[in-house]
Amino acid sequence: MTITHNSPQNVAAAGEILSDEALAFVEALHEKFNDRREELLGKRETAREQAASTGTLDFPEETREVREGDWQVAPAPKALQDRRVEMTGPASPAKMAINALNSGAKVWLADLEDAASPSWANQIDAIANLRDAARGTLAFTSPEARSTSCARTRRSPWL
Repeated sequence: MTITHNSPQNVAAAGEILSDEALAFVEALHEKFNDRREELLGKRETAREQAASTGTLDFPEETREVREGDWQVAPAPKALQDRRVEMTGPASPAKMAINALNSGAKVWLADLEDAASPSWANQIDAIANLRDAARGTLAFTSPEARSTSCARTRRSPWL
């Protein structure tokens, strides 16, 4: 399988975000996991049909040990431990990402799903803005600006 742009659009930063290296990585993931993905989708459909026909929904028996076990997850990273002020908003256009990062909220959930139209241009622009924010090259400062301590992403299921 080779990933190609069937109908490339003139979207700024698309060539950087969808580089040959990035597309090769996605291709490798597809080659490695597609059979398992298809298997799991089939199981999901079977489970949905069973739940619809029986009117019941329960956890799989093979996960009982996990559910009843004595375990816990690792503590949240320090940047996510204080979430008293958390905001959600789009990462595109750049002005929205900059405003969120300068808002003073403890956490910004960069929403690439509900807070933005899931157009190709918006998705690529948002990813480029998040990349630039992580690199420290997406910035705006003013005397009133406060920094956000942590940014998280909710990606679009369409991307």
